[in-house]
Amino acid sequence: MKQNIALEILKSGKNVFITGSAGTGKTYLLNLYIQYLKERRVYPTIVAPTGIAASHLGGQTIHSFFSLGIRESIDEGYVDFLLDKKYLKARFAKLKLLIIDEVSMISPELFSSMDLILRGFKGTDAPFGGVQVVISGDFFQLPPISKVAKSKRFAWQSPVWKALDLQTCYLQEKFRQDDERLIRILDDIRSGTISPLSEELLASRHEKELSIATPTKLYTHNVDVDRINLSELDKLDTEARLFVCTHKGSEKNIEKIFKSSLVLEKLVLKKGAMVLFIKNNQELGYVNGTTGKVESFSPIDNMPIVRTSNGKKIKLELEEWSLENDSAKVIATVSQVPLRLAWAITIHKSQGMTLDAAEIDLSKTFETGQGYVALSRIKNIEGLRLMGLNTMALRVDPLILHVDERIKMASVKSFDKIHALSAEERTKVFENHISHLGGIVSKEKIEEEIQNIKVRKPTGSDYATPTYIKTKNLIKDSNTLIQLATKRGLSKGTIIQHLFAIKEAYSTVDLSKYKPNDVLLTRVDDSVLTLKTKNLKENFSEDGTLRLKPIYEALDAEVSYDDIRICMLFITH
Repeated sequence: MKQNIALEILKSGKNVFITGSAGTGKTYLLNLYIQYLKERRVYPTIVAPTGIAASHLGGQTIHSFFSLGIRESIDEGYVDFLLDKKYLKARFAKLKLLIIDEVSMISPELFSSMDLILRGFKGTDAPFGGVQVVISGDFFQLPPISKVAKSKRFAWQSPVWKALDLQTCYLQEKFRQDDERLIRILDDIRSGTISPLSEELLASRHEKELSIATPTKLYTHNVDVDRINLSELDKLDTEARLFVCTHKGSEKNIEKIFKSSLVLEKLVLKKGAMVLFIKNNQELGYVNGTTGKVESFSPIDNMPIVRTSNGKKIKLELEEWSLENDSAKVIATVSQVPLRLAWAITIHKSQGMTLDAAEIDLSKTFETGQGYVALSRIKNIEGLRLMGLNTMALRVDPLILHVDERIKMASVKSFDKIHALSAEERTKVFENHISHLGGIVSKEKIEEEIQNIKVRKPTGSDYATPTYIKTKNLIKDSNTLIQLATKRGLSKGTIIQHLFAIKEAYSTVDLSKYKPNDVLLTRVDDSVLTLKTKNLKENFSEDGTLRLKPIYEALDAEVSYDDIRICMLFITH
């Protein structure tokens, strides 16, 4: 099935299962659907089994959203416990459309737990509480992590999977790979039979030298990844910079943050170090999984300046990892540079990535799907340096081989159903679905919302600026922005937005304690003055406000957006 047909099936409001081999654009299709929904003022909830997987769509982990802690399986008693939480009632009351990504990593127990919780909060026995469910993933890729052998290990083996009556979209057009030789190898793995030609091709890539000087190394085990990263860092003769996290909360809660995320207590970086971003920051242009190289360090605050793999220059700032209690109150916070060394990464963390070249070691493969995921990260066989294989490396789960043909047949049926409708009938179905979700169908209003999204002011979404009154009430007892942000349990960027609103609404409130140092303020002030003097139209928004991006670029990307914003609070011309 092609993406345009799958998108129409998604628009119809049915429960949908999107699948297909690696590189067929499953995430791209979901992003198209999410954009379509937001343009009609519908805001889906997006979840995935891991933080890295969730970051690909700007979502959150299943365990976090469903307040499961470390649980996979729950009972009615636990649902009753959750039903007493007011913040969860508010959360699930808004939920009308749920997108679940990387379903191959979700156990049947976890899948059933999500269903049980939604039935409880929605007060209905309908599967997943009657919300539209969109599921995406490829069962040939990494399966759920389990320390014990299970007879049922995949989400589709949960009873509720069948009850959802999913329309299947099996995407088959490949976008990542542009090499028929590599596509043949991947197709062989999916068929369960490796041809002599594929074996010969893989053998020809054994320890093959690549044109890229430092290809990303993919390994199955963390111990190999850590060893390589430390060895490569040691080879650099540039100055080492140590970044030690700051934290607030009990030792036990701080430890929970470290165990549930990729953040490091101590991070050593050098100019030239290969790095992996471990947080989402759409504004600065990186997500959990973006790779790059440390280009320099800011002379102002010593923060690293990274050139990403796609050429974007980013000046880093501290990010926060927080832990909430059952009342959604932040009880622990860790602040640290959102990076890890990335000469090598585990195959598990690479799922969803696209790499120009990779050095892959499959000699210690211990799980079906690992070899397939690793090999499918690259675009072309010329980008592969294969260091080793074992007997498990190219295997996929026999059960998936058995059901794959049935999944393809289900996709054909879904195609026939949507194709049976005329263009006018489809349009009516699409509009009825949006109306059911509380969205807009008027062309004029949709166009208006598209413009709102472009200026980052979508109507009524979760991205709208939150209230600032509580922030104002804490200013007296908060001497720094970090203190203020910590007390509010919000990011530094959000707090700065609040300060602008406070300045406009309460001109008598003294904000001088948050004024940046004179060196930084003068530097930003000079750049603002220069840009205003040049008066180039593209540097200003429609209301005449100077955009932040030209200021950021004028400062050679060495001053963060947040630091620019806080300076602008005190610049009067």
